Amino acid sequence: MKYIVVLGDGMADYPVAELGNKTPLQCASIPAIDYMAGKGTLGMVKTVPEGMPPGSDTANLSVMGYDPRKYYSGRSPFEAASMGVDIKNTDVTFRCNVVTLSEDEPYEEKILLDHSSDEISSAEARELIISVKEHFDSEDIKFYPGISYRHLMIWNNGPYQWHLTPPHDIIGRKVGEYLPSGTQKEVIEQMMRKSYDFLSEHPINKQRIARGLKPANSIWIWGEGKKPLLSSFYEKYKLKGTVISAVDLIKGIGICAGLESV
Repeated sequence: MKYIVVLGDGMADYPVAELGNKTPLQCASIPAIDYMAGKGTLGMVKTVPEGMPPGSDTANLSVMGYDPRKYYSGRSPFEAASMGVDIKNTDVTFRCNVVTLSEDEPYEEKILLDHSSDEISSAEARELIISVKEHFDSEDIKFYPGISYRHLMIWNNGPYQWHLTPPHDIIGRKVGEYLPSGTQKEVIEQMMRKSYDFLSEHPINKQRIARGLKPANSIWIWGEGKKPLLSSFYEKYKLKGTVISAVDLIKGIGICAGLESV
């Protein structure tokens, strides 16, 4: 028996005023989905356990048969695995977005305008992360360029008591009340604040503004985690498999589970 799991992560979306307060999915032409729904069995499944924050990380672990309450150690370690970055047991990993903040106010008064900086290209973002590395890399803290707006920070022997906010949750809000809290919070907060000073002046962002695109003028650090210890998918289910995804997170879960990543 072979199985295919197709996951439309985030596909439900939100109602849009221009679509008569319907979601894009409600208005889309979806003959394949309609066919499967008409010929199949419909139901609901709860993929995020009670008390855990809803997100692609916890939900996709559930879908792949790993109880997040047992196996979840943070989002960024899976993304690190997808990027081929080796993680030590003493490392704490973080997602590092390049985001768009409003320009004129003090940092804490700035508004988070876009968590993806207009879906910035990987090539442009790489140049920005190289600049971040030049300013902030140290013996214990290292930055790694990833895909588009999604990048990685690793802090060896770093603290693991944090309250960090996903930037996509606070679009349109002032960032002041969502700045990092936790042990040594000033380390991460200062990197975020200082990044605005040089990223806002970076030639890549000057070029983006000239082309009518949003600048990636700050880093935003969140999604802390530790090295995941997933048991082998084959050992659990006696099935071999492959993961196909454009998203680092899903690829990383597959790799950590011993599945092939295409």
